[in-house]
Amino acid sequence: MVAVLVQGASRGLGLQFVRALAARDSVGAVVATCRQPEQADELRALPKVHVLPLDVTNEASVRAAAAQVSRSVAGLDLLINCSAMLHPSGRGETSLRDVSAEGLEKTFMTNTFGPLLVAKHFAPLLQKGSGALGVQSTDPKQKHASILVNMTAKVGSIGENILGGWYSYRMSKAALNMATKNLSIELGRGRNKVLCVGLHPGTVDTDLSRPYHKNVPKDQLFSTQKSVDCLLSIVDKLAVVDTGKVFVWSGDPLPF
Repeated sequence: MVAVLVQGASRGLGLQFVRALAARDSVGAVVATCRQPEQADELRALPKVHVLPLDVTNEASVRAAAAQVSRSVAGLDLLINCSAMLHPSGRGETSLRDVSAEGLEKTFMTNTFGPLLVAKHFAPLLQKGSGALGVQSTDPKQKHASILVNMTAKVGSIGENILGGWYSYRMSKAALNMATKNLSIELGRGRNKVLCVGLHPGTVDTDLSRPYHKNVPKDQLFSTQKSVDCLLSIVDKLAVVDTGKVFVWSGDPLPF
């Protein structure tokens, strides 16, 4: 049976990933992490879901969560890093004069450093995954491949940037893409490979994007369910050759 972990699962895309994965017959256990499990009523009410505390801005918290998970599952087949923030103010910087060291630090801690620390401490569990996801490989010596997903954003693509602004968010997601590429190389070695990809969910009706909804055409503003359905369809089709890449919700690759 498949064991999965969703980091940043108390709301938005993370919560919907948990709902969708817990509903699958092939999934035996879903570990859902968030900063305040005692307030995550929706998570705790879902079947097959184990809710644990994890604060991506605190490495001791990440380490403790990994140790706790290792005592309950033999390995992980899928880990999705969902936690993200636009900026501590809730709005992206519109010009250079809005940039601050505090804003940069807090945004990078959540969007970049946190997911990398999660990868560091949970990689051993991913390397022990069951291989039940059926990742395609042409290597007959390969035992299996688990999957690490980092939720990224199209605005983090350097090649796609034509408007500027949003310094902290754009830079943090661009750096996350580099981390994903690095992870794909290191965790792609040996027999027990971990496939690492970035996924862009589109513009989704969540708290993060809500200040900008008025500028988004209705047919381009996705519900969390639609976005997650699209993203999981990508995950279900991944092959080892896809590791290190970033995909948009439609399945098209995103140059970064």
